[in-house]
Amino acid sequence: MSQLIQTRPLPIEPFLTVDFSSIRVTLAQFEALCRDNPDLRLELTAEGELIVMPPTGSKTGMREAALGMRIGEWAERDGTGVAFGSSAGFTLPNKAIRSPDASWVKRERWELLSEEEQESFAPLCPDFVVELRSPSDRLHDLKEKMAEYMKNGAQLGLLIDPFERRVYVCRPHREVEVLDEPESVSGEPELKGFILDMKGFW
Repeated sequence: MSQLIQTRPLPIEPFLTVDFSSIRVTLAQFEALCRDNPDLRLELTAEGELIVMPPTGSKTGMREAALGMRIGEWAERDGTGVAFGSSAGFTLPNKAIRSPDASWVKRERWELLSEEEQESFAPLCPDFVVELRSPSDRLHDLKEKMAEYMKNGAQLGLLIDPFERRVYVCRPHREVEVLDEPESVSGEPELKGFILDMKGFW
């Protein structure tokens, strides 16, 4: 008997969304929830919904590590901004608290924040954001999330889908560019000299 070949990974765990809109979770309460649940990634939508995201699978974690390393190395060479990993949260202008899988903020914007703001969920939208699809992610949700970043001030966004082998390049007020199995993705002109090597993502 021939074996059925699994072409798509099964979700590790579904996301859980809890509606807190009637009581409006405060920043202090959200920070406390994050401290009390260090093994979970939590986000808060602009509508007051708490999104509970499970830990990633090992292969997604490997891709995230490569992504963070490549962006971090470029940011250190470039010097005009600061890079962040997947655990960093930001309070967007629409009051949502989001944690991109990787992000970058221009140094002059970062340095305008107080020490307290930098230590909390910084009140700004990163200039550059990356979302990396995991087995438990719905592509539609990630596309909406990228649109939210663009509406809140991001200048460039990459949505990497390793399962469809595509990269969606997002810029405000422009059509999304879809790249099929690219070997690399340029961040020009927003990120001078940045080229993301896609080796290991496919």
